[in-house]
Amino acid sequence: MADRSRDASVLERLCTGAVSALPVDGAAISVTADTAGQGYSGASDPASAHLNDLQFALGEGPCWDATRHGHPVLVGDLTGPAGRRWPMFTPAVLAAGFQGIFAFPLQIGAIRLGALDLVRARPGSLEGDALADALIVVDVAALTVIDAAAGDLRGPAGLPLGVGPDAFGMYRAEIHQATGMVMAQLGVSAQEALVRLRAYAYAAGRTPDEVARDIVGRRLRLDGDLPG
Repeated sequence: MADRSRDASVLERLCTGAVSALPVDGAAISVTADTAGQGYSGASDPASAHLNDLQFALGEGPCWDATRHGHPVLVGDLTGPAGRRWPMFTPAVLAAGFQGIFAFPLQIGAIRLGALDLVRARPGSLEGDALADALIVVDVAALTVIDAAAGDLRGPAGLPLGVGPDAFGMYRAEIHQATGMVMAQLGVSAQEALVRLRAYAYAAGRTPDEVARDIVGRRLRLDGDLPG
């Protein structure tokens, strides 16, 4: 039987680390069995946890959109036009003292695991090195959820959609092998190689595992400019 408190504790530590590493003031992670609702979650602080839960209760918000559509939702200023798409959720975020919110889907290919939500008190975009670092956190969070699933630490409906641990091991192997090849090609550290792989995938509108597969298959080298 899954130890839900242990799952949440792992996610809470990851969220606290994300706040320390990124220019944000709060973080929350939701693990979902599918896009219909929330499974278990963790957060860096009570305010972030409340806002994360509120999104799923209301059925609107960037975390909801990221989970449902499978792409990041980055809103640097909720007082602007972008915040109007969530008429119930945005006022709650502003009332809690946050003006920027950034949501990233946690997924492996078509397998949707949940979402990472980051909030910031002051308005401003998440870009450049900060965005690259956030994408690393997203990868770490996804692998953390994968390891939990492989260890039979699951949400109430089970994770993830009938795909077993072997598929997860294959994903990790491809990402790690591709990262090693990029390190050798460019003479960079493992962290920078992973950042470049993630950044390329984001700019190209592809998933990291698709890009890794092309690198391993020698159909792609990350030694040029990012896709326009």
